[in-house]
Amino acid sequence: MSRPSPPLPWPAVPPAHGTVVLREFVDADVAVGLDLSTDPYVPLVSTLPPHATEDRAREWVEQNRARWPTGKGFSFAIADAGSGQGLGQIGLWLDELPHGRASAGYFVAPAARGRGRAADALTAATAFAWTIPGLARVQLHIEPWNTASVRTAERAGYQREGLLRRYMEIGGRRRDMLLFAALRPG
Repeated sequence: MSRPSPPLPWPAVPPAHGTVVLREFVDADVAVGLDLSTDPYVPLVSTLPPHATEDRAREWVEQNRARWPTGKGFSFAIADAGSGQGLGQIGLWLDELPHGRASAGYFVAPAARGRGRAADALTAATAFAWTIPGLARVQLHIEPWNTASVRTAERAGYQREGLLRRYMEIGGRRRDMLLFAALRPG
């Protein structure tokens, strides 16, 4: 039985790009959880239930806060760079770090979409990823129908590498996933 690795240091300077900054979750991010839970897809691939109550959204904030100390990776709140208001969540998951790989995933709340914030957040998270020793590659898995997420990946410099057929179970069904990746520069 393997023990979890101790967590890597939290970034001394919050990762940022364009209009967003990635920060720790705060109590006010309950509002982000409530907004995200109204999206029909987010509850299928996250711990938020559909139309979460305030208590359940608070639990989601706490779950995000608790992930980093486990050593599994970083769960950042995506926030507006000017106001600090929460806009979504992005994770950099390090389960495969011994193999030089990490994966990322992101959600922007419905009220904050359509302004390039997901691409800014992914760009910031990827730049931060390259500060982690031994990391050579960050991967994304995106359902083929999710054209907004495909555009986000491409805007952040990720390249499509292929189609993984019936790769992941989502909502009780095996689903195809596009594989996108960014490689450490140099």
